[in-house]
Amino acid sequence: MRLGSNNRSARVPTTHYSRLLSLIPVLAASVQSSLLGVSSASPFRPRHYTMPAATISQHVVTYAEAQDSPSTQTTEKSSNGDLNNTASMRAVIRPQRQTQFAYRSLSIPPSLDEPAIRSRYRPFLLPNNVTEHDWISRLELATVTEMAYNDLKLTGERVKVLVLYGSLRSRSYSKLLAFEISRILWRLGCDVRIYDPKDLPMKDDEQHSHPKVQELRELSRWSDGHFWVSPEQHGNLTAVFKNQIDWIPLSTGSVRPTQGRTLGLAMVSGGSQSFNTVNNLRVLGRWMRMFAIPNQSSVPKAYTLFTDQDADEGGSRLMPGGNRNRLVDCAEEFVKYTVIMRSHFALFNDRFSEREALPKD
Repeated sequence: MRLGSNNRSARVPTTHYSRLLSLIPVLAASVQSSLLGVSSASPFRPRHYTMPAATISQHVVTYAEAQDSPSTQTTEKSSNGDLNNTASMRAVIRPQRQTQFAYRSLSIPPSLDEPAIRSRYRPFLLPNNVTEHDWISRLELATVTEMAYNDLKLTGERVKVLVLYGSLRSRSYSKLLAFEISRILWRLGCDVRIYDPKDLPMKDDEQHSHPKVQELRELSRWSDGHFWVSPEQHGNLTAVFKNQIDWIPLSTGSVRPTQGRTLGLAMVSGGSQSFNTVNNLRVLGRWMRMFAIPNQSSVPKAYTLFTDQDADEGGSRLMPGGNRNRLVDCAEEFVKYTVIMRSHFALFNDRFSEREALPKD
């Protein structure tokens, strides 16, 4: 293994490899406590995803093993220097994919799904003969599926996701993208509910009791995380989308409807690729004390990237390509973060400034 740019030919002595290998149990314990849960001595004992102890060492790549990995090999400097900074790369922890989860669906069976909820909030669902053979069913999602499966088995609760989109058009591309995102999340075992912004009044100080306002607020309180999808108009998110956010209060009595939730972000545009809207959505999420995932999806020229309404796989599906792959990345990442974080919501929401306002014992 190369140690640095000043001594490119130097390598770790072979005798050091045995020392590195001996650190596997220590490193494995550290990984399990810091990334996948909390230590047994911690005062916080929430339910969380835990990798089986018998296999956790198999998920750790040591520095000795990593030296032969293509992603960590040091390459010779070009005339411009080490542009990719490969000399400073470190070994990574690679999850071991379980093949039985690669193409498995954890979706809620129709017999266990509430008919009223299914009819009102799941317009993205397609007939079984379509979903069993569509592009989403062919995605290799072993790692995140195993995480979601173990979390469901441990907690008995599915990840609850509220999906918002920002257009009232009959063929709304933000809605079509929201449907595709929802289908991926649905396959990963999430309880997905899409809110229809139609008939939501403009934000004012008089209609807090409006049924559509109460519905939106209740869905936000119910959720573990949100996934926002907005079109971009005039270089920013639409009024339809922002109106939904404006109706979600930062606090309702002692309840904070969005604080501590995870947040996924996506946008569509009619022109070339832009990131204005997802960046501004990220600012909104931060202001609402939500944890936005690092990844995001921006789909340019959306009107060219969806199939016709009567096409294969149910019609109005996102076409193959890099934009679709990025969307899968975002959904996968969203579920991973939510599975890990949702059992710690109370911990993340424990703030000094709020404790200081409480009466002293």
